[in-house]
Amino acid sequence: MNLPRTPTFRLDGKRALVTGGTRGIGLGASVALAEAGAEVTVAARTAEDVEHVVNAMAAAGLAAEGVAIDITDFDAVRAFVEESEPYHILVNSAGTARHSAISGITEPDYQAVMQLNLAATIFVSQAVVAKLQASGQGGSIINISSQMGHVGGPNRAVYSASKHAVEGLTKAMAIELGASNIRVNTVCPTFIETELTAKNLSDPDFRSWVLSKIKLNRLGRVEDIMGPIVFLASEAAGLITGTALLVDGGWTAE
Repeated sequence: MNLPRTPTFRLDGKRALVTGGTRGIGLGASVALAEAGAEVTVAARTAEDVEHVVNAMAAAGLAAEGVAIDITDFDAVRAFVEESEPYHILVNSAGTARHSAISGITEPDYQAVMQLNLAATIFVSQAVVAKLQASGQGGSIINISSQMGHVGGPNRAVYSASKHAVEGLTKAMAIELGASNIRVNTVCPTFIETELTAKNLSDPDFRSWVLSKIKLNRLGRVEDIMGPIVFLASEAAGLITGTALLVDGGWTAE
């Protein structure tokens, strides 16, 4: 009897680019992919942060290099990717949030959120895809979205709009890129304890509201995102594209 064998979760021989790779979910993605065997390039704006993370990963025996780059400088991104060997895995993790009631949204806040959360995801992906297609290789693009890409929330109109847009972008990319064997999916976390969420979560009332929505009754940790990222990057997810992996503790179940 020929038994089926589980596809590998290993990423040996794969090259991965992680934007926003020095903090929070991006840092978790960088470490997780390297632990699974990928050669990881950590991309972030601050050279000191990049150097610190790459050195820490090297000390842990993980294959990593870094690039200090503003990923909203799309010409710089295209030049960097063009000069690099193809990346088989891209994690679009860089993002920002500027929360306010709908009446308080300003044009600068709108532009800042959309430029990083949406435009950078489009144009970094475009550069990576062009290089992959030119080389005839397949790959996996993982866009870090949010549960707020599937629901709404108070004081989160612009952030939620940006993540709903990322969800639509992901589906459209998956349709276009399937023939090139490039899979495109999102990971959609609930509130994860990171530097980005620390200020809001320090408010007892807000924290209580968040926990009331999460059915597992705890906040997310960066570690909760690491396994899903490796899964979507690996052959174990070989038939998964154009979909969202909700890591939300049950928030969107109702």
